[in-house]
Amino acid sequence: MYLGQEFQIFEWFYIHFTENNGMAFGFEFGGAWGKLALSLFRILFVGYLISYLAKLLREKTDPILVTCFSLVLAGAIGNIIDGAFYGLLFSDSYHQLATFLPESGGYAPLFFGRVVDLFYFPMFKGYLPEWIPFLGGDYFVFFRPVFNIADAAISVGVGVMIIFQKRVMAALE
Repeated sequence: MYLGQEFQIFEWFYIHFTENNGMAFGFEFGGAWGKLALSLFRILFVGYLISYLAKLLREKTDPILVTCFSLVLAGAIGNIIDGAFYGLLFSDSYHQLATFLPESGGYAPLFFGRVVDLFYFPMFKGYLPEWIPFLGGDYFVFFRPVFNIADAAISVGVGVMIIFQKRVMAALE
């Protein structure tokens, strides 16, 4: 797919190809050095999370907590792999189809690739009522973010921890 290309699956579900520099909602952190620092922080966080998850497993902690941490870990690893290697393996996708293993090499060095996002769920599109302060009359799309499976795993893991926060907090004590 080329950047921005999309396929409608249902009225409210699209496969939409976009890339971001590795933070949620396309945010960036301090240019190239910020991207490298963010990648290194993520790797350190994943290392900590693996050791903490191993401790939880040894202690036979609540399965909900283990599942939530596993989802967050899997999503973090997925996004690290994407950001680390996608730029090495593919050509740039601006205004063209990306090529796998191009002869001239990928578009970015290790850890400087972009993360691919594909899932887009615009469940409601329309204009907000005029009576809403500051936003009335503006075009609105709910749910606007485009995300990937790794993002979904992290979000589900954190969401379940929030829903079962009493049980999670009891397991952490």
